[in-house]
Amino acid sequence: MSCDHRVVTSRLLFDGSPKPSHRECLRLDHRCAKGQRHRRKRYSMKIGIIGAGFIGGTLTRRLTELGHEVHVSNSRSPETLSELATETGATAVWAKDAAKEADLVIVSIPQKNTPDLAPGILDARKPGAPVIETNNYYPQQRDGKIEAIENGTPESVWVSEHLGVPVYKVFNGIYWKHLLKKGLPDGAEGRIALPIAGDDPDGKTIVFAIVDELGFDPVDAGPLAESWRQQPGTPVYGKDFGVDDTIAALKEASPERTPEWRAA
Repeated sequence: MSCDHRVVTSRLLFDGSPKPSHRECLRLDHRCAKGQRHRRKRYSMKIGIIGAGFIGGTLTRRLTELGHEVHVSNSRSPETLSELATETGATAVWAKDAAKEADLVIVSIPQKNTPDLAPGILDARKPGAPVIETNNYYPQQRDGKIEAIENGTPESVWVSEHLGVPVYKVFNGIYWKHLLKKGLPDGAEGRIALPIAGDDPDGKTIVFAIVDELGFDPVDAGPLAESWRQQPGTPVYGKDFGVDDTIAALKEASPERTPEWRAA
């Protein structure tokens, strides 16, 4: 008999306490005998994805490969996603239906388009289902000026306020081709670490498990209020760091936006 478990990577600690030197195994079945080998059991989830661009489309491909049931949408009709659906086996749906009965929802759209999502678009997800947002604020390249973010509101806090639900920030700083091709088994040398910011520990555990399943080391980047640590222009953004370097980069980050990441 094997024991289910989830692996949680070393957490980023801002209070000065020492960082764990090894992974913590959170055993879900406490009946396991001492010394028994623990194997992760993979569970198929129903995942709704709103946005089918570089990151949303890549996550559709990766998550269907892993056996998850994916319902994907864009800002147009399901018919415009027919090629992606045929390629992956995902179900193309209207955006308003993507979150229906989902165990996990991923919102991956341009920052400026967040207010355009229909009110209550996430209400049909299963109770407690976490919502991931992968967005970045690109004021000079795409999004124009968003006053609240310019005045210091973290990008993901702004997204959460508009969506009306708690969110977890992850996948915003990895190149889509690396997300597609560079996932590695747990413990492999050179495995890329991805920071995850969010508040609810139960939801964060689910997000950690998905990141790990995709082949990346999840690193706890703190609460959503500190998600600025992984925004564009910070030391961790766009880097393929391992766990230790990711933690160091998050600690070095400043909440001040650099000129290239402010509205002109």
